[in-house]
Amino acid sequence: MTHTTTHRAASGARPPAALSVHIVEELHRYDEHLCDVRGLAAGTRKGRLRVVGLLLQEKFKGRAIQIGKLRPDDIRQFLATRLGAHRSASHASHLAATLRSYLRYRTTCGDHVGKLTAVISNPVHWKLASLPRALKPDEVERLLNSFAAGLRLPKRGYAIVRCALDMGLRSGEIAHLMIGDIDWRVGTVMLRGTKSLRQDILPLPMETGQALADYLQHERPATSNPAVFVRQKEGHDHPITSTAIQKVIKRACRRIGLMHSSAHALRHTLACRLVGNGSSLKEVADVLRHRSLNTTLIYAKLDTPKLSTVPLPWPGSGS
Repeated sequence: MTHTTTHRAASGARPPAALSVHIVEELHRYDEHLCDVRGLAAGTRKGRLRVVGLLLQEKFKGRAIQIGKLRPDDIRQFLATRLGAHRSASHASHLAATLRSYLRYRTTCGDHVGKLTAVISNPVHWKLASLPRALKPDEVERLLNSFAAGLRLPKRGYAIVRCALDMGLRSGEIAHLMIGDIDWRVGTVMLRGTKSLRQDILPLPMETGQALADYLQHERPATSNPAVFVRQKEGHDHPITSTAIQKVIKRACRRIGLMHSSAHALRHTLACRLVGNGSSLKEVADVLRHRSLNTTLIYAKLDTPKLSTVPLPWPGSGS
């Protein structure tokens, strides 16, 4: 018996093939664990469910799922096949994190998976791992100076870039930023709806706060929508999308000749700047809000002795 539709968490995702009812039921249980116990967002769960579905399909097909029949060689072969088709550090990290997560879940079901997890090496030790492309200091300066008055919505673009560059915000986090999330008196920003569904409170750097205030006061259209960044043309009552945020950053990078830079490159730039100034990987992980320090370990190849300061709150508390 096969089932060709995925469950609620993977809505919109195409399964790798017709999945057996055993696999669909297993993915449903795992999804409930990711949502209710781990508190992961739908997009994160969707990616993990797809990988696990591929693994289970390869091993069990239409048979009942018995994790005890999975062998270390099965895991090795699965990783080799997937990495052979798509060799990148981010994909390797995603595969490793997903398989470890699923096997941890199976331990809660009473399975013994130590031999399976042992063959999933840390991505930073894989030869394909490399440092992300970060902007150089002169490129950062040119990027921030590229929002001339003659451009369309220069204040909005400048504020968006500062959010990504100074605070390491993801495009989705910028798009979901609400006016009420900014505490101007204390100088903090609350992030809701992050990848892990947590609420994170970050210090608001002086330059970022000034850029946001300038946009809100002089360029943001009048609207009842509480989002910081709203549509400028029609539909002011709707926030702009994460895709629109990405386009704003890409256009700004292209203006200064960086044709392949992206919104995520600005997060990498912040991380590399922190490490370059002497921050520990734990401090970098806290700023980037990585749930696992393993995600931050790719920056371990940067090694400098100095310490750096965390961005000061806006408008500042004298510290």
